[in-house]
Amino acid sequence: MSTPTTTRPGAESAPGYRPGRTLPLRVEALRQWKRRRTLVMGGILIALPFILMIAFAIGGEDGDRNGRITLMDTATASGANFAATCLFVSAGFLLVIPVALFCGDTVASEASWSSLRYLLAAPVPRSRLLASKLAVALGYSAAAMVLLPLVALAVGTVAYGWGPLQLPTGGSVPAGDALFRIAVAVAFVFASQLVTAGLAFWLSTRTDAPLGAVGGAVGLTIVGNVLDAVTALGDWREYLPAHWQFAWIDALQPQLEWGGMVKGTAISLTYAVVLFALAFRGFARKDIVS
Repeated sequence: MSTPTTTRPGAESAPGYRPGRTLPLRVEALRQWKRRRTLVMGGILIALPFILMIAFAIGGEDGDRNGRITLMDTATASGANFAATCLFVSAGFLLVIPVALFCGDTVASEASWSSLRYLLAAPVPRSRLLASKLAVALGYSAAAMVLLPLVALAVGTVAYGWGPLQLPTGGSVPAGDALFRIAVAVAFVFASQLVTAGLAFWLSTRTDAPLGAVGGAVGLTIVGNVLDAVTALGDWREYLPAHWQFAWIDALQPQLEWGGMVKGTAISLTYAVVLFALAFRGFARKDIVS
């Protein structure tokens, strides 16, 4: 009579199998790079500075604003001013789209193509799959945040020259310091968009429709902006990420102010961590049928 044999945990795994080596980041990054939406989004971000430059050339000087000078009025003062202006006109909505697209499309698209279960059968651990996709999505989102002002700085320098950053409030910041100020602004814009990233990524794990995840994240971001405009909410608005989305303007003051950006980053990170945690928790228990 044969006796039953026992195996230690993990003995059934194939020789050489290492969960941490499945789905390397470079593989996922290359897969996402080849997606048409990545190239289209990059083309739009590159084209925007050229479109604005043409608009300024056609429109000429702005009309009187009752004596008030805004960032738009100083757009053609230097390359740094042009980069800051491009960031100003795009931070509120345009830069929301690539973040929602990269983070909302990544998991839902695999489900819609019926390839998600094959990835998991590779076998790629679910946590590893999500971590790789989230890291790549955030990487491409950060690249989108950097690409726009970088192209704008190059275009603006060629068109308007290299010089100090002229501040709407008066005075100027030396060109070298201006680069640091713009970098701080870009970093904060990315941090403020982490809420949209969290929403999109969480929705992407809950639906098989990429458009639903992307559209849902953009829609909820817009709802946040609308609620922030309701002054009747009073101090409650300070708990809305949208309330701090333009705090990066403090980096373009004569004296750099950190208070608003620190508060905005803390609020955004708090929401983002919760949403990412919900995405990992829900996906670990999800019945993958596609």
